[in-house]
Amino acid sequence: MSIGEEKKGVEKGTTTARGAQPEVVWNDAQMKSTYANATNVVAGREEVLVLLGMNQAWQMGQEKVVVDLVERVVLSPFTAKRLALMLTGTLKAYEAKYGKIDIGLTAAPIAAVPPKK
Repeated sequence: MSIGEEKKGVEKGTTTARGAQPEVVWNDAQMKSTYANATNVVAGREEVLVLLGMNQAWQMGQEKVVVDLVERVVLSPFTAKRLALMLTGTLKAYEAKYGKIDIGLTAAPIAAVPPKK
């Protein structure tokens, strides 16, 4: 995708049955921006939920931290996988340009899986 296409909100997609790539037009007429400093992800068989919120704890070592949830994004597993790949690529490029992001973890966190009943 060229910078000109990016500014116009146009993305070249995958190949169609006829071999041409469809044009994706990003319509931002109803878009809103949300800031989040706390996230969680939970999944079931048919959907992945991304929870976004604001952490209200300003001091370290508190016994209880309140996170005000502001958005719940529901994705299909396929869309979630594509998002994960795009985020991974974006963060690799960010770290190559600005340096490693240290979040204090040695390994990726594993989402809690509820026990089967």
